[in-house]
Amino acid sequence: MDLLDPLLLARWQFGLTTIYHFLFVPLTLGMSVTAAVFQTAWLRTGKLKYLHLTRFFGKIFLINFAMGVVTGIVQEFQFGMNWSDYSRFVGDVFGAPLAMEGLLAFFFEATFIGLWIFGWDKLSPRLHLATIWATAIGSILSAYFILAANAFMQNPIAYQLNEERGRAELTNIWELLANPVSLAAFPHTIASAFMFTAGVIIAVAAWHLVRGQHTDTMQTALRYGLWFMLGSAAATVLTGDQLGLVMVDTQPMKMAAAEALFTTACGADASFSIFTIGTPDGTSDLFSVRVPYLLSFLSTHTFDGCVEGLNDLQAQYTELWGPGDYMPIVWITYWAFRWMIGLGMLHALIALVGLWVTRKKAKRLPAKWMWKVAIWSYPLSIMAITVGWIFTEMGRQPWIVFSLMRTEDGVSPGVPAYEVLISLIAFTLIYAILAVVEFKLILRAVHKGPDTTEQVSDDKPTLSSTVY
Repeated sequence: MDLLDPLLLARWQFGLTTIYHFLFVPLTLGMSVTAAVFQTAWLRTGKLKYLHLTRFFGKIFLINFAMGVVTGIVQEFQFGMNWSDYSRFVGDVFGAPLAMEGLLAFFFEATFIGLWIFGWDKLSPRLHLATIWATAIGSILSAYFILAANAFMQNPIAYQLNEERGRAELTNIWELLANPVSLAAFPHTIASAFMFTAGVIIAVAAWHLVRGQHTDTMQTALRYGLWFMLGSAAATVLTGDQLGLVMVDTQPMKMAAAEALFTTACGADASFSIFTIGTPDGTSDLFSVRVPYLLSFLSTHTFDGCVEGLNDLQAQYTELWGPGDYMPIVWITYWAFRWMIGLGMLHALIALVGLWVTRKKAKRLPAKWMWKVAIWSYPLSIMAITVGWIFTEMGRQPWIVFSLMRTEDGVSPGVPAYEVLISLIAFTLIYAILAVVEFKLILRAVHKGPDTTEQVSDDKPTLSSTVY
């Protein structure tokens, strides 16, 4: 392996940028909804604790949103910097949902964020509440357009090849936006983002409660976070099942790699391996823990369905697209799929236990070690999301656009390795600095807790305090 290969460096740079950017996206999605929920509760009940929680989690949302904007802009620049051949070939199609995200969803979101920040004492309570809900809707809409662009890479539709210009051209924007992959991936992504947000809320509330701080508000936040986690986890499982069915239909090689299934299997033979140690070519398992029929059920929703194996798919793809290795790196795809499931289930289990030990009829307070588990478990869902994206993108290889363009053909031909390496190192260092700044700002806001000095009038819920 040539460590100074421009293709390898460009893939590393885009992968690291994407993973870093997506550390902020789930929290933005979930915190905007959380702030909207608590502000709605304040408007309906007039209870001051809901105002405190709105302002508190709203501050975390704003800090995180600013960081997400910075990293997202850099990510899109890389299409022209390192992937010019890709951009030239599919830019007419891929660029459409990205443009809609930037010109429609992002400006919609940013406008209402401004109105929410500066409108506390200038807008009526109901109109001001509408601005944070509009912000949350804008954030979610933005996510959909991004996922629609990514879905084209997984399942290219709504295009025609222009042989004269040597590129793919968009034929129907509505068909593109209704890609089955994006329709399935969108609710799964949103639900998993809510899981991470719930984990952060649980950790923050636990940190204050174990110290006896802001007890009334943080007990409310804790219960909200625990129920938010369980509801989001259930939605993640259900939507993940639907996404799996779409994946089998559009990218069967990815599903086969997720199971390291080299030979087509049906019924009981199409088992799901919880854990496997075996030879790289799949000819034998040295050790394996398997659940019979489960892979068949997950792939076809029947117990006697067949799942195509890697070797059979490789033969089919060779006939379709000529000689070449069309298998992804199996061990990465296999283990990323399991870590995604395992980490997410563990976080949901911790929330379920948390609901039990903090129930009203509990005879004793949770032990101190339980609070520590609640605090330090917050990264589990974002780790699950990260390996889930690694599974999604690595499982598509060697294609940058499945069946249309290989990854090696999309890289910029005129960019030397040293330039990619310099920008990779520079971005990594800058991102490391930004990560420290982001972490300290959020940590400072968390440690300070809700500002309980704000007051409201007796007749209606309006503020008499300063804005952010």
